[in-house]
Amino acid sequence: MAKKMAKSLAKKAPRKSSGGKPSVRKVLAKAKAKAGKAAGVKPAAKRKQAVAKAAQNLSPGASPPMTTAEIAEAFRRLAAANPEPTTELTYTNPFTLLVAVVLSAQATDAGVNKATPALFALADTPARMAALGEDRIRDLIKTIGLFRTKAKNVALLAHKLVAEHGGEVPKTREALEALPGVGRKTANVVLNTAFGEHTIAVDTHIFRVGNRTGMATGKTPYDVEVKLEQVIPKQYLRHAHHWLILHGRYTCIARKPLCERCVIADLCHWPGKTVAA
Repeated sequence: MAKKMAKSLAKKAPRKSSGGKPSVRKVLAKAKAKAGKAAGVKPAAKRKQAVAKAAQNLSPGASPPMTTAEIAEAFRRLAAANPEPTTELTYTNPFTLLVAVVLSAQATDAGVNKATPALFALADTPARMAALGEDRIRDLIKTIGLFRTKAKNVALLAHKLVAEHGGEVPKTREALEALPGVGRKTANVVLNTAFGEHTIAVDTHIFRVGNRTGMATGKTPYDVEVKLEQVIPKQYLRHAHHWLILHGRYTCIARKPLCERCVIADLCHWPGKTVAA
């Protein structure tokens, strides 16, 4: 169906873009994004070649950029598959979300979720966390990587929230990043998840997905963040952060992506994918 549509549009479209008319390439890209092409698993030999090519550790920017139409279609499908995505971290209010995100640095959400129930049962506000103290916090989160440094940061940020923000989590990036243990990524998560801001926290998963698919290529997380904010349609910005993280965590995984079950495989421009459109 997509092939017939593309051919039909191609006959009607001019060979070159002139007078504001779309080029054949753009018409074909739009047709492909609207209808899509069914992705089939490659034969064993082709899969082996793809895996070998992917193993070369393609540098950021290696994948050709996705078109505007392809990106819009990719998010339409991600939204259809999961209309209301959210963080997998367990939290009850903006403060416990902030603490959970700080604890999740270089750790898994599952690991953090095992430690935080006992912590939050005792201290779910900045005042209670400050009163709990660094030593007690450390004992409660010792199953999490870098727990000593994280315990110190959580205690300090709790004191700072009480002293400088009336015990409330601030709603600006600048104020959040001024807190101990809080960087741009953590601030973006809190702004998006707790306050509904259209921010994108580029972690290792989003960085990989952006570069691998060609959706937003860049050498640094900030580069990818800026490009994503520019290319993602406005109606999808609210949840884009979570769609991309979940896609990278469970489908577009690092070592052997599950291209055969990917809902945007036919739109992805990565040379190493293991399916043929």
